[in-house]
Amino acid sequence: MHPIMNTYGRLPVTFTHGKGAYVYDTEGKAYLDALSGIAVSGLGHAHPAVTSAIREQAENLVHTSNLYGIGRQQELAEKLTKVSGMDNVFFSNSGAEANEAAIKIARKYGNEKGISLPTIIVMEGAFHGRTMATLTATANKAAQAGFGPLLDGFVRVPYNDLQAVKNAVAANPNIVAVLVEPVQGEGGVGTPAADYLPGLRQICNEHDMLLMLDEIQTGNGRTGTYFAFQHSGILPDVLTTAKGLGNGVPIGACLASGKAANVLQPGNHGSTYGGNPLACAAGVAVVDTITSGNMLARISELGERIRAGVKAHLNDTSYVTEYRGKGLMIGLKLNTENASTLMKEALQDGLLINVTAMNVVRLLPPFILSDEEADEISIRVAALINRFFAQQA
Repeated sequence: MHPIMNTYGRLPVTFTHGKGAYVYDTEGKAYLDALSGIAVSGLGHAHPAVTSAIREQAENLVHTSNLYGIGRQQELAEKLTKVSGMDNVFFSNSGAEANEAAIKIARKYGNEKGISLPTIIVMEGAFHGRTMATLTATANKAAQAGFGPLLDGFVRVPYNDLQAVKNAVAANPNIVAVLVEPVQGEGGVGTPAADYLPGLRQICNEHDMLLMLDEIQTGNGRTGTYFAFQHSGILPDVLTTAKGLGNGVPIGACLASGKAANVLQPGNHGSTYGGNPLACAAGVAVVDTITSGNMLARISELGERIRAGVKAHLNDTSYVTEYRGKGLMIGLKLNTENASTLMKEALQDGLLINVTAMNVVRLLPPFILSDEEADEISIRVAALINRFFAQQA
């Protein structure tokens, strides 16, 4: 029996090291990484600022406990609240844990208002994690299968449908919050209308509800602003992020503002490892790097370059029915029911991509791409799609 639980359908490759936008396997073969460990390694592999921060911190102090002050945690909290406009932050070890914290804030907020069954509106196509609460908030039936009973306190409505949210609020007096991804990642890189987040903000204001944004995947520069909500000119009450915050070092964060900022008090929530010096040192290096120079503008520029490149190399075919996403969060919806074989085919071509929602090629490349590397991704992805449809003919 294999000593690792059989929870992943792994592809047949093992990587040993990486540099910039490339990773290398045990045979020395190079792969152009257009996935970044699923939106984690936004600064690429072995980034000098992150590497230096981890090494320096490991030589001094890796862990004490949240029973004591942690200087690096304070430093990262100040940077995140400044870049986001939020008031404070709770640190965890993952995105699912950050979303758990958000759900607990919503429930305690509701209970303090005298609501005995605080209920959160979540969306079709959503993915929020695999813990019991976040799994319930997630819309993936396959991920939920076998893990019932799921939790009470969630109502699901269609994504990008403000009227459906209004109808749910009118029908249920227990609703205390809306939890939503500004761009759906696992759901197929679904990108809502420009008025969607402002509309949700208005609904939440009118009904004294919390607007909670899951920016696990969209945060930390991925869409061309530090957080995706900043494209919309609003401020959420609760904001979660993880993935790209540590560039590979596990860390999550749940930020709060206004009426949500003081809901959790000592004894209400905690984490043994959350916000430890090592993870926060990596986080500080990531935030400083992304917010310095013109990196955020460069992310938007690279995203447009890759989308335009793929489109040009597909020569007006109807293979891609929709180009989705913002910045370097790119979704190519294919004119087929199932394109899951593309991941393995891309791997053989020395390219790392992902297929989500069965027929959406998801590209999440690192922010440090050169123009030539961005063009190479476009060329290889277009060739992959052309070959796939030629085989279907």
